[in-house]
Amino acid sequence: MMRMENESEIAKASKLKHKLILNRTAEEKIHGSNIIGKVNTYLALFITKAVGSMWCAYIFAILAIISLPAAIRSHDPIIIVAWIAQTFLQLVLLPIIIVGQNVQAEASDQRAQHDHLILMAIHTLSTEIYKITERQAKILDLLEKTTESLNKKS
Repeated sequence: MMRMENESEIAKASKLKHKLILNRTAEEKIHGSNIIGKVNTYLALFITKAVGSMWCAYIFAILAIISLPAAIRSHDPIIIVAWIAQTFLQLVLLPIIIVGQNVQAEASDQRAQHDHLILMAIHTLSTEIYKITERQAKILDLLEKTTESLNKKS
């Protein structure tokens, strides 16, 4: 019967446990769990947080604007375009992009946490449904045996 064929799949599925995996979970996989890996992770996160802030974007914009008058006074279109592309855009957009990515990562973590709660609830309900179905199957087996026993007697 179909029930017997699915038992191994059901056994495999019942052993699976849902894990909540957030962005922070990946840190150890990138640099490792030894002291050097932890130091590298700390430095990378510290620098990323510092550079990936709107305050850093404002500071970079001020730094870029300091050189703007010299670029304009040159009257050289190449220098002006270079100032816009290389000085202003690259310097100012870098921290803004990092801020945007941090916001997206946090939103992703919040979705993961919510999905984890939902999946755990679904798992709990499914487990209960499975237990009820198993009990019903036992009752049906008993009824079938009782019916067969009564049919043989008559």
